[in-house]
Amino acid sequence: MDWWHTQISSPYYFLVLGTIFLVAAVISTCAGKTFGRAGGSASRAREPRQFWWSVALYYIGGVCFIGYFLYQVHERIR
Repeated sequence: MDWWHTQISSPYYFLVLGTIFLVAAVISTCAGKTFGRAGGSASRAREPRQFWWSVALYYIGGVCFIGYFLYQVHERIR
C-alpha cells in the first residue's frame, strides 16, 4: 500500500480542484445559473446577490487551490 500514500501526497490534486472550480465559475457566469445553498440553484435574473456570491466563491476557491498547488511545487523544488 505504499503507492497509495505517494498518490495522496501529490500536490496535483490541488491543481485539479482549482481547475474544476474555475471552470465551474466560468460556466455559471456565462450560463447565468449556479448551484446555491442547500443544493438549490440561483439564477442571475431572480437572485443576483446569491448568484454572485456563489460565483465569487467558485473563483476564490479556484484561485486558492491553484495558489496552494504552486506553493507546494515551489517548496518541493527548494
